[in-house]
Amino acid sequence: QVQLVESGGGLVQPGGSLRLSCAASANIFSCIRMGWYRQAPGNQRELVAGITKGGTTNYADSVKGRFTISRDIAKNTVSLQMDSLKPEDTAVYYCNCQTPWNDFWGQGTQVTVSS
Repeated sequence: QVQLVESGGGLVQPGGSLRLSCAASANIFSCIRMGWYRQAPGNQRELVAGITKGGTTNYADSVKGRFTISRDIAKNTVSLQMDSLKPEDTAVYYCNCQTPWNDFWGQGTQVTVSS
């Protein structure tokens, strides 16, 4: 069982920045991949950014060049640096840990981009 706790969401103006953090209760190397997903009202949950056990990253086209995923192995945390935020980035952001036997999710953190 892997428990994930997100933090760092909030209200920010367009063009601003936020940094989300995800603290895992277990060694993050137990996850084949860790990722950040988001879900806006009326939309399906979508992958925003992911990082594999080997360190390979991938991003949704809509956030490339603006968001950066990183990890701190010693602290078992994964972060998402979000710059140049747009109103369409508004959503609940979820941390995910994918293992061979299960997917684990955090409770989500709200990000609102509005003037």
